[in-house]
Amino acid sequence: MTLPKALPNDLIDSLLFDYKKPEDLIGENGLLKQLTKALVERALQAEMAD
Repeated sequence: MTLPKALPNDLIDSLLFDYKKPEDLIGENGLLKQLTKALVERALQAEMAD
């Protein structure tokens, strides 16, 4: 089993650049929801390409 790669700190810093309150991270339009949507869409595109 391979270990997942750690995210670079500069990437995390840039994602959290505008973070001011918890809702910015976990709210309805927060960073986590945006990242989840983008990752799922990317995975689906990869599946469709194969």
